[in-house]
Amino acid sequence: MDTESIRSMSEYSSKSKYKSHTLKSSGNHRSNSYKNNTRTARKYSDSLNNPYETTMAPYQTTVMLDDTRDGQDVVEVQILPQDENWGENTTAITGNTSVQSGSMEEMGALWPDTEQKSAFPILCHRYIATTLTGLLSLVAFLSPLAMLVLPKLGVFSPAATNLSPQQRETLLNCGAECKGVLVSLAFKMFLLAVASWAIFLRPVKATMPRIHVFRAIVLALVSICCGIFWLFYVVQVTEGVRATATGEDLLEYRALVSYSSSLCDCLLCIHYVAIVLMEIRHLQPVFYIKVVRSPDGESRSYPIGQLSIQRAAVWVLERYYTEFSIYNPYLERLPVSKSKKNASSFKFYDIEGIGSNTLQMSQSRGTMNGHARRRDSSHNERFYEEHDYERRVKKRRARLLTAAEEAFTHVKRSHHDPGGGSAMDPYEAAQAVFPTIARSLQKYLRVTRQQPRHTVESILSHLALCLTHDASPKAFLEPYLSASPVLQNEKEQKSLQSWSLICNELLTRALKDGTVFQLRQNDLSLLCTVHKLPHFSIIEEVINPKSNRFVLKLNSETSV
Repeated sequence: MDTESIRSMSEYSSKSKYKSHTLKSSGNHRSNSYKNNTRTARKYSDSLNNPYETTMAPYQTTVMLDDTRDGQDVVEVQILPQDENWGENTTAITGNTSVQSGSMEEMGALWPDTEQKSAFPILCHRYIATTLTGLLSLVAFLSPLAMLVLPKLGVFSPAATNLSPQQRETLLNCGAECKGVLVSLAFKMFLLAVASWAIFLRPVKATMPRIHVFRAIVLALVSICCGIFWLFYVVQVTEGVRATATGEDLLEYRALVSYSSSLCDCLLCIHYVAIVLMEIRHLQPVFYIKVVRSPDGESRSYPIGQLSIQRAAVWVLERYYTEFSIYNPYLERLPVSKSKKNASSFKFYDIEGIGSNTLQMSQSRGTMNGHARRRDSSHNERFYEEHDYERRVKKRRARLLTAAEEAFTHVKRSHHDPGGGSAMDPYEAAQAVFPTIARSLQKYLRVTRQQPRHTVESILSHLALCLTHDASPKAFLEPYLSASPVLQNEKEQKSLQSWSLICNELLTRALKDGTVFQLRQNDLSLLCTVHKLPHFSIIEEVINPKSNRFVLKLNSETSV
């Protein structure tokens, strides 16, 4: 190294010392806080790497700026403890890595968050239709009984006050034929009540954005039927009472009983129509619907009947929560092994300044060639990453199975009290056995990115339940080895699930070939495509019994 280069380096170092001296007082507190934060992060990373520690609490840093110390920015770091989660829960959720596609945060910003809606409008929309339907059905059911009770209570028109006691007794007389109709009406009312309870008195499965067309038709029929029958009832009773008062004709009670029985028959017919339209019509498969979940691309196909678009959406959600696997956003990018993480990259510097242009050109050329090679070999990297990940999962799974089988061999059910307090209840036995499988289970949940879903308390409760019912080790590991259905996830076990239905057609229209709609909840979306099932033409073909003859050809080179 020549003297000029040494002199220039000394001058540069003296200038840098002067600048650092001027900035030292302003950045002293910031560097100290950064060091403290770095120490805290290192301690937390060390706790994550400790395989024997099963309860780990992450920390959240809050940065506050204060301008009250000599006009300089003062950084105060406050460490807030969060809820204790078992296992590693610091996995970062990133978006898509493609340049041509946006991230999941950008896609989620395009759609409103359905979970942030007010609860009162949802509850009002959920129960208003059910309340109105129940009130109308109750009025229709009690109408035949009211038509029989009102004459007994003396509720007639004002002209009824002119009736003599003998005429009133004749009016309310019920003979043998009338009593037979009353018995028939009682059985009809009982059957109508049982059928309505079995078919329609059920909790509402979903709140749909549009009206249910068939239910609206049935309610309209009930309203029209009750209105017409009550209108004719009032007119008939009023005219009959007036005629009885003038001595022209007597209105017999059996006529009112027959009238009430006719109303009950009409309600039974409407109930049958409601069952056909709302329960039977859609049972026969007419279409098949393909459901694709984004962003992981899991898909299912189901046969489906003649439903409206909104009812088909409810039908799809029922299958989704019971048949799809749990979506794990932490597996969008496969975890890379430590050997690949520690792979270091070297950068070369020309200290003497000789051949800098040539070195820069060679570095840029090497960088471009490296990018081209990585672009060409990206599919190979993905293949080897997936293969390595599957190998690690299988390895952790085998170790977990072995550890669980070994742990279950240490527990034996006691059929009598041995005395001395040596017997334990299921939860105490689970606490005693859990350390044997904690390490293997933690490593398996970490490699499969399931640790945010399972806590120590939930695992101990499940282990105690399995010990209570003498379940096998594989039965205990089933929630962790199997990722389906969606309702197995505790975070999805809610009383209310809000989804957005997106379709270019009216939601009350029936499904047809080529109908496409989407169900969306936060970052998840279900794309549903409907196709019509083909017509199957089956032709009978009879095989000639004479063709069922076989000849054995022997060959010396064969073993037969």
